[in-house]
Amino acid sequence: MPESFPPLANSDYLMNNRIKSIKAIKYGLSGEIKVNGEIYNTTMAAFGLTDAEVADVMNYITNSWGNKNLSLITEKEVSQIKP
Repeated sequence: MPESFPPLANSDYLMNNRIKSIKAIKYGLSGEIKVNGEIYNTTMAAFGLTDAEVADVMNYITNSWGNKNLSLITEKEVSQIKP
């Protein structure tokens, strides 16, 4: 379903909004976001992941599909992010 879900590939939102991106995976997300110049307004449910799992997911997606993150996300960093 094109234009229904924001892309992870070369995602400016993902790479420029570290805390918001972590928070979205940890707690879910609803409302408008702008990714690569396009507006998306969908809901993403929380996945119920542990802080370590959220860090692993973030490190995977921020170093895949053209993304490059030189500062890895840690479990401690994730644990400090609140809703």
